[in-house]
Amino acid sequence: MSTAPVGSSASGEALAQAISGNIATICSRIAKAARAARRDPAEIRLIAVSKAQPADRIQAALAAGQRLFGENRVQEAQARWPELRASYPDLDIHLIGPLQTNKAKEAVALFDAIQTVDRPKLAQALAAEMEKTGRHLPCYVQVNTGEEEQKAGALPDEADGFIAECRALGLDIVGLMCIPPVEEEPGLHFALLREIARRNGVEHLSMGMSADYEAAIPFGATEVRVGTAIFGDRGDWKQLVGR
Repeated sequence: MSTAPVGSSASGEALAQAISGNIATICSRIAKAARAARRDPAEIRLIAVSKAQPADRIQAALAAGQRLFGENRVQEAQARWPELRASYPDLDIHLIGPLQTNKAKEAVALFDAIQTVDRPKLAQALAAEMEKTGRHLPCYVQVNTGEEEQKAGALPDEADGFIAECRALGLDIVGLMCIPPVEEEPGLHFALLREIARRNGVEHLSMGMSADYEAAIPFGATEVRVGTAIFGDRGDWKQLVGR
């Protein structure tokens, strides 16, 4: 997949064009993959992963019409989105990174969906906060499909029970999310997540990132999480647009 290189804020117009072009390219590829899988492209939403991105790149994505974003950390999202919501009331901000139980209150107040419900203690904290505030967010259970020790998520053979536990607490479990191991065929993990969703009556599947979002679509992805292919390399602020 080829997207335009994205550079620093020194070239604002070129930056906006590059990010707008990248979003258009990705949406076109999503649509092509959906049609090949005999799916409606409108069923699949692009989540722009905005973690650690500077303000000018976020503004460029907003100017291009992007409204659905994914953040990894509560503190970073708190510093960015409340002010932007005043200008963009149709923003849809998802938490896609790990959440500490002591941040449940802030997360419920800030986000529009939480995609990383991964353990009973967190589910209990979220359910209690939502009951207290009356703000019942859609939630996704994160499944550790690769059973990797360093990754969060319910293990596949425990996912059914955990989903049932979350629902019993009153959480609105609308989806599942996974991050496949980088060295393994992602389709195997997407198929596993789809099967867990099927037997639990879960509609949404958040799977597929910059390197494999097209591969996730035939397996039923309803949200794909793309960062680098939109915004470029977060670590290289001096890269020039078009270079």
